[in-house]
Amino acid sequence: MPGKVNPVIPESAAQAAAQVMGLDTAITVAGQSGNFQLNVMLPLVAFNLLTSITLMSNTAKLLAERAIATFKVREDNLQVPLARNPILVTALNSVIGYNAAAAIAKKAYQGGRPIIDVAEEETDLDRATLERLLDPTVLTQGGLPE
Repeated sequence: MPGKVNPVIPESAAQAAAQVMGLDTAITVAGQSGNFQLNVMLPLVAFNLLTSITLMSNTAKLLAERAIATFKVREDNLQVPLARNPILVTALNSVIGYNAAAAIAKKAYQGGRPIIDVAEEETDLDRATLERLLDPTVLTQGGLPE
């Protein structure tokens, strides 16, 4: 397929995760095999646990360096859908009430419009206040906007 980029690193990470799940199952079964404070399968537990740790730590490093580090965020692709995301009105609940916020979300969604534009039309809040209340970066930091 022209232009296709093979995601071999994420695919190998998925394979490593599947392997670790299998090793975990073996560890679980081995852990159930103990009798009278003696478990003859402790070597299997140790081997599979150390193998899992090594495999996942190597996979995480490879995934971080060869895949995630090369990601490029396309801000232009983020801003339009983010501005239209109905979840933003949740920040307005404490200011205008749940029902008014829900009405804004529905109207914005139906019209395919940014939340802030509809909120500006439907409330007494000025644009600057709405920009402060609906700032997605601030909302991801937790707490209530001031």
